Amino acid sequence: MGAAMNSLDPRTPPLSLGRLGFGGAGIGNLYRAIPDGQALATVLAAWDAGIRYFDTAPHYGLGLSEQRLGAVLRDKPRDEFVISTKVGRVLEPDSGGGQDPEGFDVPATSRRVWDFSEGGIRRSIEDSLERLGLDHVDIAYLHDPDVHDLQAGISEALPVLEKLRAEGLVKAIGVGINSAEAALECVEAADLDLVMLAGRYTLLEQPDVPLLDRCLERSTGVVSVGAYNSGLLARPDVPEDAHYNYDQAPPEVLERARALAALCRDFGVELPTAALQFPLRHPAVVNVTAGATSPEQVATNAARMEAPVPGELWAALEERRA
Repeated sequence: MGAAMNSLDPRTPPLSLGRLGFGGAGIGNLYRAIPDGQALATVLAAWDAGIRYFDTAPHYGLGLSEQRLGAVLRDKPRDEFVISTKVGRVLEPDSGGGQDPEGFDVPATSRRVWDFSEGGIRRSIEDSLERLGLDHVDIAYLHDPDVHDLQAGISEALPVLEKLRAEGLVKAIGVGINSAEAALECVEAADLDLVMLAGRYTLLEQPDVPLLDRCLERSTGVVSVGAYNSGLLARPDVPEDAHYNYDQAPPEVLERARALAALCRDFGVELPTAALQFPLRHPAVVNVTAGATSPEQVATNAARMEAPVPGELWAALEERRA
């Protein structure tokens, strides 16, 4: 029997996510497997660091991320944390064998099936609750509509999410998306509480479309993910083999990142510290969520979020972009 979906008071005050959130892709064995004990210790380290917003998705490790996250959070007071998951893909059993072909180091015991229908979205949430071992999630994002079918996402899936919120089954709704242009279309088409924007508002690059200003006008909060641009900005010194957009960074991008690192160094700040804090400079951004696969990475992210950054550095960066 699946975990029951609680009916929540739709008049609940807006959710407080805190400045730093925990992203669950890494504990779903993104790119490489990590032991259960390490994954659980990583989530616990996030809790101990004061992080109270946790994001996951069925896509992450074919449900493994949700299972591991729930194993820790279901023992915590439910009113003390916020959890989001995503809809748009449902997991179907698959006996084909082998490993997951979509970047997660897990056995391919399931396959992802795109489903933007009301039935598919409701089933997705029920299945997520079963894996999490929780009676409700706070936020439901439509996952990657720009990858599958943006117009179907807007016309079919987003109205379903609005309906679920009106029923009180979730407190907030949004989209998890890689394209600023697609995100803007979604914001204009639906009453969204949040946009989870991946890698498109960072120290390295900012969108050419007025997405963030429009979100501010519509009271749609932006959760920034991918602040390190797939690892390019994750180290004080940018290595030759740095990744950008999940691939080898081209020479011109490496050059730009190294120039940013040098500028940060001039003000006594490490590049990843500025990268992690940068998105919060825009008033539409309500949270920066970062992934981790070890307690040490969690501690580093938490320390970077609290490290002092002089206003002169932000001014120099603004001048550089002008």
